[in-house]
Amino acid sequence: MKLILTCEHGGNEIPETYKKLFNNNKAVLESHRGYDLGVLNLFQHLEPLSDASYFSTTSRLLVELNRSLFSKHLFSEFSNGLSKHEKSAVLKTYYFPYRTAIEYNIAEYIKSEQQVLHLSIHSFTQNLNGDERKGDIGLLYDSRNKKEKEFCKELKVKLLEQNPNLNVRFNYPYLGKSDGFTTFLRKQFPTNYLGIEIEVNQKYSENNVMALNLKQALYKGIESILFSSKAN
Repeated sequence: MKLILTCEHGGNEIPETYKKLFNNNKAVLESHRGYDLGVLNLFQHLEPLSDASYFSTTSRLLVELNRSLFSKHLFSEFSNGLSKHEKSAVLKTYYFPYRTAIEYNIAEYIKSEQQVLHLSIHSFTQNLNGDERKGDIGLLYDSRNKKEKEFCKELKVKLLEQNPNLNVRFNYPYLGKSDGFTTFLRKQFPTNYLGIEIEVNQKYSENNVMALNLKQALYKGIESILFSSKAN
């Protein structure tokens, strides 16, 4: 099994050309809307486990790498006013290179008869619209996919072995079959591809650094499953 690790929302950078879009809204870039707090740090901690890894530090508020081209959320309210030509330039520079490189790598692994496990690493805000989200780690998968379901069940077991107090939930706070990069890739690769999104509560992030015990639990849990798959 080959592990591909990705991080679509690793930073809140806005290229110089587009900074004018945020002149009056710089605070939003520092919020959970601008990027996934703590997630790049978590991604980097898990990176040694991967066979290939990809991350982006361009803010999702310029273009959302985790949405399909037809999504109304592809561009935010800050970038949606760009002209058709400008939007095309953003996609050509930031969206397509990132997604195409990952898709190509998966295709190469599958062509050589490898099973691909793709873990897309994210974090979610603890409070959304006044509601507290009750969960520490969310494992998002397509419930119709038996292998994805089995992987998530096994990872939950491994995580609870590390820390029995963790609240690990399936398809929370989002559904794994909702529009996203893994959903797109499942259609491109109907066999030998598992696409899992790991969502971590941002209450574990301080100064954009994820709590060490949580990082270690995820590392050991994933490592254990990978070792088991290679042993078999």
